Amino acid sequence: MSINKVITADEAVAGIEDGMTIMVSGFLGTGSPEILMDALVRKGVKHLTVIGNDGGLAEGQPANGPGKTPRGIGKLLEHGMVDHIIASHLGVNPRLNEQFAAGTLTYTLVPQGTLAEKIRAANFGLGGVLTPTGLGTPMETEKDELGRDKMVVEIDGKKYLLERPLHADYALCRASICDRFGNFMCHKATKNYNYVMAGAADKVIVATEKLVEIGEVDPDTFQASGVPVDYVVEGEPKWQI
Repeated sequence: MSINKVITADEAVAGIEDGMTIMVSGFLGTGSPEILMDALVRKGVKHLTVIGNDGGLAEGQPANGPGKTPRGIGKLLEHGMVDHIIASHLGVNPRLNEQFAAGTLTYTLVPQGTLAEKIRAANFGLGGVLTPTGLGTPMETEKDELGRDKMVVEIDGKKYLLERPLHADYALCRASICDRFGNFMCHKATKNYNYVMAGAADKVIVATEKLVEIGEVDPDTFQASGVPVDYVVEGEPKWQI
């Protein structure tokens, strides 16, 4: 295992191919790795399945501010790169809804807490999570994101849905500070999904705002281990609301 995992953004996404499943961290762009989104746009991959909280932000929409480029997953949607999205919050980005109406994109809705726990289960090698969320609703009877029937489990007289782990080919994460081995931390709201996703994929890429040498900062600075991180990319833009 290499101690220095730092490469360029284009090198990091080189293995992402048409039709793959990727996870993208963040909440409406906050906590999303923008330089990795830009590198994917340059690469021009298509037919992606994207796992994330939402569809990011589109160019020019009020939530994004005048003159701002798309943010997060919104950059992939802007270029028609996504065939399917697995998320919990899809009402903000108009591009997503336009593509769904046109029949070029489909989606699977998952309750927000359940989505995070399904990803965490994949990260930590769990067989799934039990939750009462969705019982007695279409969430109980509809198939999951992989077309599997849902299972109801009863424990001590209480019923739960068994939600299986959610895994991807690549997880694209963002750090505020990261060392060359991939140990990282996220400031404030940029934590969104980064810690749970970093380990829930075959390959993990972390784009960092600040790169430090191994041992340069107190190890307690970091909240996520670099063990599952495959590549580190420096130069992530400063966090903007």
